[in-house]
Amino acid sequence: MTRTADWLCPPDLKAATVAQREIAEACEMEDRIDSVRLLAGLDTSMKWRDSKGPIHAAIALLKWPERTVLPPATATRIPPFAYVPGYLGFREVPALVAAWEMLVEKPGLIFVDGHGRAHPRRCGIATHLGVLLDVPAIGVAKSILCGRLEGDLGEEPGATAPLVDRGEVVAIALRTRARALPVYVGIGHRVSLETAVEWVMALGEGRRLPLPTRLAHDAANAARRDYEAGR
Repeated sequence: MTRTADWLCPPDLKAATVAQREIAEACEMEDRIDSVRLLAGLDTSMKWRDSKGPIHAAIALLKWPERTVLPPATATRIPPFAYVPGYLGFREVPALVAAWEMLVEKPGLIFVDGHGRAHPRRCGIATHLGVLLDVPAIGVAKSILCGRLEGDLGEEPGATAPLVDRGEVVAIALRTRARALPVYVGIGHRVSLETAVEWVMALGEGRRLPLPTRLAHDAANAARRDYEAGR
């Protein structure tokens, strides 16, 4: 499927809806991952309750399998799209793409703070970015956007339960740490659910969130603080 400008910056909500459905259709849900030597976590930060102010995006880089942390790439952009529930990707993706374009070496796998296909139109931010950039992507979300859990989720690390929406398994609830709230691991693009869960567990290090998204969270907040301080 040919990518269009509307996938990044649609002119209105109708075009955004069409773009999300096209992106969801283009999403690959089986493994197509080349040899991974560089991982990345992607996240954004913004001033609390500031719907018009800038989005601060960060891509945190990690050599694999050494787990060596490299300097992040960051970008700050005024969002071109107003906040509408279910369309958050159109606010955050342009800043993340700007940070991506700054990278000299592109990572072979990305971890996005947000949902993949666990979205009403199967186009959460991890799917949006993964398809737009055509890079293997995993969504790691902290709350449920749509669907409901089926079965019991055990308390032990590694326990899983499917998140189901309209008869489709759209993510896996994963307990990464004993007695901690689960995360919701989803397909972004070119990664199966089973492989996505394996990667998140491999990078958990006993914490609720995997290392790449923790690093990206810290880098995005640091970029926001620097901007606010005029640095």
